[in-house]
Amino acid sequence: QVRLVESGGNLVQAGGSLRLSCAASGRIFRINTMGWYRQAPGKQREPVAAIASGGSTNYADSVTGRFTISRDNAKNTGYLQMNSLKPEDTAVYYCNAEVVVYYSGTVYEYWGQGTQVTVSS
Repeated sequence: QVRLVESGGNLVQAGGSLRLSCAASGRIFRINTMGWYRQAPGKQREPVAAIASGGSTNYADSVTGRFTISRDNAKNTGYLQMNSLKPEDTAVYYCNAEVVVYYSGTVYEYWGQGTQVTVSS
């Protein structure tokens, strides 16, 4: 019913920047919270940042001051601007969204397929 597609992952040197995008499509009435998670090899998936429909945000301590989450509600798209990247930011980044689906009145949680971010030292 709803699909999330991430893009923007790449190989970048330490200190560089990347901007990830997450485009949602399908039977979307409203997107509540959008978030970004990441999973490094051998580690559990962890939350990175989240943004509510009203614009309030929160961040993991490890990315505060370097990453900025934003969204365009008209386009059903979320973004993660990543600056001052470090090798420890290397991971697959996943988009997550809580979506109210048309005609259901129910909130469903969706995940994207992930996009690889690799930061070289």
